[in-house]
Amino acid sequence: QLQLVESGGGLVQPGGSLRLSCAASGSTLDYSAIGWFRQAPGKIREGVSCITVSDGSTDYEDPVKGRFTISRDVAKDTVYLQMNSLKPEDTAVYYCATTTRAYCTLSGMDHWGRGTLVTVSS
Repeated sequence: QLQLVESGGGLVQPGGSLRLSCAASGSTLDYSAIGWFRQAPGKIREGVSCITVSDGSTDYEDPVKGRFTISRDVAKDTVYLQMNSLKPEDTAVYYCATTTRAYCTLSGMDHWGRGTLVTVSS
């Protein structure tokens, strides 16, 4: 059974940076793409970024383009989300999730982590 554990969340001032990590363990060969999603208070969960296993291609949602970077350390089975120029509207619980599909969609993910809270506030 694949398990995902997020870490790296916390409180940061607007304009600051954080790096989130998502460590995978268990059946780590059983996914084709891994993505980051977030859920702000009172809002539905939304996609943030996705990276495919086969070729490392990446995709970003418009609100984070140019500010967030997703990367993967194959040897460590860990995916990172480098978040720069953070804004108060980035405040949310961030989740990583995997899928056997070639792309990330909210409804198509198979395994989810428990999330890590990011708060952007002065």
